[in-house]
Order: sequence, then C-alpha cells, then structure tokens
Amino acid sequence: MFARKILVVEDEKILASNIRNSLQKLGYLVSGITNSGEEAIKKVAETHPHLVLIDVRLVGEIDGVNVADTIQNHFHAPVVFLIDCSEYKTLQKNQLSEAFSYIVKPFIESDLHFAIEMALYKHQSKKILYEEKQRLAAIINSMGCAVIVTYPNGSIQMMNPIAELITGWKQSEAFEKDLVEVVNLVDKDVGERIENLATYVIEAGEVLNLPENCTLITKDGKEIAIGDNVAPIRDQNGNITGAVLLFQDITKRKQTEAQLMRNAFYDGLTELPNRVLFLDRLRQTIERSKRRNDYYFAVLFLDLDGFKEINDRFGHGIGDDFLVAIARRLESCLRSGDTVARFGGDEFTLLLEDIKDITDATNVAKRIQDSLRLPVNLNGYQLSTTASIGITWNFSHYEEPATLLRDADIAMYRAKRQGKATYAIFS
Repeated sequence: MFARKILVVEDEKILASNIRNSLQKLGYLVSGITNSGEEAIKKVAETHPHLVLIDVRLVGEIDGVNVADTIQNHFHAPVVFLIDCSEYKTLQKNQLSEAFSYIVKPFIESDLHFAIEMALYKHQSKKILYEEKQRLAAIINSMGCAVIVTYPNGSIQMMNPIAELITGWKQSEAFEKDLVEVVNLVDKDVGERIENLATYVIEAGEVLNLPENCTLITKDGKEIAIGDNVAPIRDQNGNITGAVLLFQDITKRKQTEAQLMRNAFYDGLTELPNRVLFLDRLRQTIERSKRRNDYYFAVLFLDLDGFKEINDRFGHGIGDDFLVAIARRLESCLRSGDTVARFGGDEFTLLLEDIKDITDATNVAKRIQDSLRLPVNLNGYQLSTTASIGITWNFSHYEEPATLLRDADIAMYRAKRQGKATYAIFS
C-alpha cells in the first residue's frame, strides 16, 4: 500500500521535527514542513497532500483556522488541528465541532496515528458519499421523466431539469417548499385538488399511482395532463427517508387516445356517433327500460330521399358537405339527452329516450321533415331533401338492439313505398 503524504504546518521547529519523525515511523510520507499559512496553501497546491496537520497559531497574517478553511474548501484535503489546552478553551466551538478534527498537544505517537487515520477515513467516507450523490444526481438528471425527491416531511429536496421544465419551478425556488405548493395536482374525474402525495406514501409505505385523469397546474397556471407514480424512499435498514415523485407530460398521449376514441366511436365526416356507439347507447337504454316499467324510448331509422341524385349531379364533395349540413339539422331537432348517429351512407338513426308515448317520436319525425325541406346553400346551389323515416318503440319489450333496429328499418322501407317524405311506425 502506498504511503500517505502529510503536510505539517507548525511554527515550533522542535515539535515540527518530532512530528515528522513520528509520522515517518508510522509509515507516512511527510511532503513538507512549514510555519506560515501562506506557505502552507502554496505547498498544498504544489504537493497535493492526503492530509494536513496544522497548528492553530502560525507565523504570518493568516491563522491556522482560516488556512484550514481554504485548504478544505479549495483543495478538498482533510485537516487535523494541533492545539494547546489553553487554545482549545479560547477557540469557538464550531471551529472544532467535528469529531477527530483536532489533537491536543502534547500527544503521544499512538494518539497522533489514531487522529490521522480517523480523519483520513472520514474524508474518504465523505468523498464516497459525495461521489455517490453526484452519480445519483447525474442519473436522475438524465432520466426522460420528471423526478422530484422530498424529505420525510413532504417538502422538496431536489428536482431534475425535466421537473423544472414541466412545473415552471426552479429547484432553487422550490427547495424545502411543501410538495403541493410546487406540484399542484387536480383529479379531473372528481374536480378536486390532490393533497400532498409524498406525505401519503410516506405514511402508507407503499407506491401510489397518480389518478387516471391527473392534471398539473404549473407555476404560470397552465394545465398539463401527467401520469406515473409516487413511491417511498427506504434506506438500507428499510426506514422511510422521503418520497420520490415520477411523472411525465402525457398531453400528447391523451390527445392520441381521444382521437382514437373518436375514430372508434364517431363518424369521420359528420362527427356524429357512429354505428358502434349508437348500438352501445341503445343497449344501455334497453337495460334501463327493463328496470323501469314506465320508461319508454323510440328509435327512428332515417334514409334521405334522392341523395344519390345530388351526389351524381354535383359530385361527392358537394355530397359530403350536404351530409354534414343534414347532420347539423338533425341535431337541432333533438333534445340534449337524445342521440343522432350516422349509420352509413345517407342513413341516420335517432334514439329518443324517456318519452311519454309514440306521439313524442312522431312529432320529432315531423320536425325533421320540416327542417330538411329548408334549402341548404352549398357553392351557390340551393339543395334540399326529404327523408323516409321508420319508427319503433319499446312497447313490445325488446331484448336486443339489432331486433329493434331491424323493425325500424322495415318501417322505413314501408314509408318509402308510401311515397317518401313521410314516416311509418312499425307494428
């Protein structure tokens, strides 16, 4: 094992010589002896000793305490003070507060050896801890998600750059603030503010996933959808020492999910519910009617009269615009709780919930006919149409949506045979 280099800073020549002899006997390498603080700093810069033994009282303008501060702060070398009993009493306690940071003169060789080894061990432990913290900080800062670490009381200890970017808070601003002050979360499903999750997981001792529709209110008031979890931090003994919050901005993911949802359940042209969503709502309505004997609903199956002629004469572009305009007309004829869907081509279906009797359905059919007769202005053309409408309702206690739609479709074709621009009720 290589010999540790030690610089001796002592203004008593005989004592300095004795210390050098003792150090050499103990297997250390004395890199130099000096009696002034200025010279000590210079030698530390030149020789880079592993440890400095320094007297509190030195020759020159700088005393040993100030020299030691410079050596520790700028050169990161451990220091052991050499002090007299009288000096110890006059020095401020905080200057000698660390264990094994000084040795009282006169001392024996074994005490000197012990003080040096303990100071070297402490320094090495601090260095390892510092390097480990730096490595951990580098890992956290390199992560692709936001990371916030809290103390056991739920206040913020550190944030990585992505957490700063998403929240709008700098780590220097957020340090030791309560987590909820910086990470202001709202559960959009219930519309309530979320309390300090760090405190919760620290008390519960378990990982907690953020709510499905969790929204972060940033420092400047912007709302961002986030997701991930909060977990307790445990030391080697299993004791909880804080919490770590991991989260990501999932706004784009939410937008993609919403778009996929629209693609799956809504018509791309008219933005009305499609066949899949209509059948699902109709199934729910049938189940609701089974629980209430006085719950009535009706389904209207609508086919535009003469739409093929409009398409053939004016082209598919005008035809599509015409269908969009018709969709808005149909929406305007319904109550907010009812549903109109595009079933395909020029076919539309309507679900009227909680009606009194079949008269409510026929009144809607008449309203639709009146609305469709009003011209639609597209590219200078005045276009209008009528519709054949088939109506059925739950007087016969339907069990399946397909059966109910089949009967409405049959009624619609009956209306067409009757001369179009009218409605027929399935019976």
